[in-house]
Amino acid sequence: MEQDSSEDDDTAPQARAPSPRSTVALDGDGSCIAEARRTAATFLVRARAEYGLPVSARAMDLTQLVVSELVTNARKYAPGPVLMDLRIVDALVEVEVWDSDPVLPVALAADAQRVGQHGLEIVRAVARDFEAQREPVGKRITARIALTDAPDRSVNGDAPLQA
Repeated sequence: MEQDSSEDDDTAPQARAPSPRSTVALDGDGSCIAEARRTAATFLVRARAEYGLPVSARAMDLTQLVVSELVTNARKYAPGPVLMDLRIVDALVEVEVWDSDPVLPVALAADAQRVGQHGLEIVRAVARDFEAQREPVGKRITARIALTDAPDRSVNGDAPLQA
């Protein structure tokens, strides 16, 4: 049996500290949107307290807004449960929402006269990055929001992020 010598080797790559992550299954009833918002707020408070990450009040508000819009759409258009995954990647909070409907959302053309159906427009306007992809079952929507009010800086503030 071959022995792993990385413990004794000073040149071995160091393990990267785990990033904060939270995954929750939402049952899709009327209370799941509020539960998703609470989960997002708790996640960011924990990221700040336990990991020392900078999380601005703006990031807290925008993350809860994005979570609310994505979970509302999933609940409205897809039968069954919704999965929400939150994680910190570089200087961003990544919000992923999975639902069972394979139809990808399409943002409607801007129309100030239209009542409702502005959720995707809102998410795309406040998120640094947005993507929607089909999964073997359903779809996964991902939005990334800057943790600080200076979105082009890394978490430790010393180098710009690569786009």
